[in-house]
Amino acid sequence: MLTKDHFFYKSFIALAVALMVEQAVILSVNLIDNLMLGAYSEAALSGVAAVNQIQFVLQQIVYGVSNGMIVLGSQYWGQGRTGEIKKLAAIGMWIIIGITLALFVAVSVVPYGALALFTDNAAIAEQGVQYLRIMRWSYVFFGMTTVMLGAMRIAETVKIALRVSVVSLLVNVSINYLLITGNLGFPEMGVRGAAIGTLTARIVECIIVGVYLFTREKKLRLLPADFLRLDSTMLGDYIRVSAPIIGAAVIWGVGNAVQTMILGHMDKSAIAAQSISNTLFLLLKVTSVGASSAASVIIGKTVGAGNLDKVKEYTRTLQVLFLGIGLVLAGLFAAIGFNLLAVYNISDETRQMARAFIIIQTITMFTMSYQMPVNAGIIRGGGDTRFIFILDIVSQVGIVIPLALLAAFVWHLSPVIVTFILNSDQIFKCVPAFIRVNSYKWVRNLTRPE
Repeated sequence: MLTKDHFFYKSFIALAVALMVEQAVILSVNLIDNLMLGAYSEAALSGVAAVNQIQFVLQQIVYGVSNGMIVLGSQYWGQGRTGEIKKLAAIGMWIIIGITLALFVAVSVVPYGALALFTDNAAIAEQGVQYLRIMRWSYVFFGMTTVMLGAMRIAETVKIALRVSVVSLLVNVSINYLLITGNLGFPEMGVRGAAIGTLTARIVECIIVGVYLFTREKKLRLLPADFLRLDSTMLGDYIRVSAPIIGAAVIWGVGNAVQTMILGHMDKSAIAAQSISNTLFLLLKVTSVGASSAASVIIGKTVGAGNLDKVKEYTRTLQVLFLGIGLVLAGLFAAIGFNLLAVYNISDETRQMARAFIIIQTITMFTMSYQMPVNAGIIRGGGDTRFIFILDIVSQVGIVIPLALLAAFVWHLSPVIVTFILNSDQIFKCVPAFIRVNSYKWVRNLTRPE
């Protein structure tokens, strides 16, 4: 039976829509780069697509750190213990700063080596390195912004994220227009112009979010000094809860990077075709990401409050909502995807391959819209952070990546078949997700007694 709790629907829709639009606007920054560079040149598009795989791995790790903070913090939020949330925010911030600085150093020392993982085409690599040399400066700003927004998300403060994302998008579009092809007397900078636009947008985001958090946010009342205090007991709890989440994020990020690496070494058209289909896929996927994040906060808060009956009631309702979201997203992806191809200045071979990729991802869009929010939203939000980590190890490391490598380099199958294999886990993970979520063995109170 579905819940009749009107407050649940109001809270879920408000959180999900705000988070969905926030993520959509954030991803629109990449979409604008993709569209503008796609009209500029295919080499520029492919070079930026290769760099964006590094960005994607970083984003997954950063979101993993933030989500670990949210899973544990939401249960404390359900108990009204904001002091513990402040301790978690400080821990998340220092971990993020360490990770982003480490990646900055790595891509600074071996920029061509980093790009060589995704393409062996010298022209594409050169475009990518030009983009990377500027984009690397955005890592720490992106990480800090994500942690601050994550802290506010625990307290169900999400409107600022949408507003700042819109400002970021406008900044990025304006600078791209001026600097990619050179308009209104500005120099033509190509990929470097796109990188400057994105970097500027990330800096603006960080400044606005920081000012809002420290001067306007009233639920947590975080201050800059709160980020300087590290609690060793809470750090131990955070590591225990977050390690599987970060591990799953790394596996997911690396798995997507390996997909680009495999396709980039198979066919010069494959990396551009994948970039086109993936950009739209990621943009529509934000609906499920928003639903997943909203479910995680609501379920975590309910578990923290100790209301098991409500947890079960909400879980049944959320599964039905996820299936409905999946049907809508799959239909939109198919309808928009084929028409979007007309915008790109690409070869006929790339266009045909992109069409095939869109068909494959239409199927995976539907199944992903159920399994991903069930695993990352309900199960993980309810306290079981290990299940999705184990599931991703088995599916990605044990099945998908080995099969894709064999298909590409031993059996020499087409990029289309390889892409289907790389997306297949989004289909078969629905079965363990359904079994696990309806067992309710994932309900765990992670908080310490007062």
